[in-house]
Amino acid sequence: MSPLVVDLPHKLGKDEARKRIAGGIGRLTGFLPGGADVKSEWQGDRLNLSIGAMGQQVASHIDVKDKVVRIEVALPALLAMFGGQIRDFLTSKGGELLEDKR
Repeated sequence: MSPLVVDLPHKLGKDEARKRIAGGIGRLTGFLPGGADVKSEWQGDRLNLSIGAMGQQVASHIDVKDKVVRIEVALPALLAMFGGQIRDFLTSKGGELLEDKR
């Protein structure tokens, strides 16, 4: 399956968007039922994520650009059937990673 892709437009600029994502990544576990094991690593303006939840391992990355944040998720076969719902969830809740929660 091709990766699930969601673009989140923003007006923060690349540096501020990256800073807010880095500050909010810890909240990611709260979005997933039963919590999750989240491993993250920045490589330049790309955040590589490995998320373990509900017995599944999901690889994804977030590319931060000046006017858009692109989320790409490689869904395992078991979760692929929920691709549309996951896309809708990322579209509606993904912007919360860009909120200033100070």
